[in-house]
Amino acid sequence: MQVEITTLDKGSAGSAELPDDIFATKPRADIMARVVHWQLSRRRSGNHKVKGMSEVSGTTKKPYKQKGTGNARQGSLRSPQFRTGGVVHGPVVRSHEYSLNKKVRRLGLISALSQKAAEGKLVVLDAAAGATKTADLAKKFKALGWKSALIVDGVVDQAFLLASRNIYGFDVLPTVGANVYDILNHDVLAITTAGVEGLKARLNGVAPANTEAAAAGEAA
Repeated sequence: MQVEITTLDKGSAGSAELPDDIFATKPRADIMARVVHWQLSRRRSGNHKVKGMSEVSGTTKKPYKQKGTGNARQGSLRSPQFRTGGVVHGPVVRSHEYSLNKKVRRLGLISALSQKAAEGKLVVLDAAAGATKTADLAKKFKALGWKSALIVDGVVDQAFLLASRNIYGFDVLPTVGANVYDILNHDVLAITTAGVEGLKARLNGVAPANTEAAAAGEAA
């Protein structure tokens, strides 16, 4: 699969060969949906919490005697039927994370890449570096016709990252952090030539240089 290499100045820098088994497969919407759900579940904080009967403040003394008052039998004011009582089976702090097979996650990423290529929204950049002014970079994005884009590079240039992070709709990620949710959440997917090589190595089973960054990217 031949694609033209573009510069940030809207120029041409030759062409690149993209492997069909990564960028030209049939997209699987069901697999991408599973991976996105897995990512968003890992992102959830799970810190919702209510107090149960044993946690609410209040006396444990029996409010009144068992019989003879004309009221229903009660053992504690902490019971859920009282306004100040605890909640029964309420939410507690927990993790929403679950496991997903690596083969499914890999297929989801390949499907997302192939879908962007099929839609004509995959761009190969020669490099994503050198920009120091946010305003200048915003003008370049506007000239390219981009309103929302995810830029993937082998190693993110810090000057470029600082210049781009205040531009709404644009994000920059290293190849180890490229993930299905962020790809689908942006209109354009722009990958540098170094990013293409990094994705090929990652999807062909070569261990990334920073496995913690890869896990963080998938969870994001």
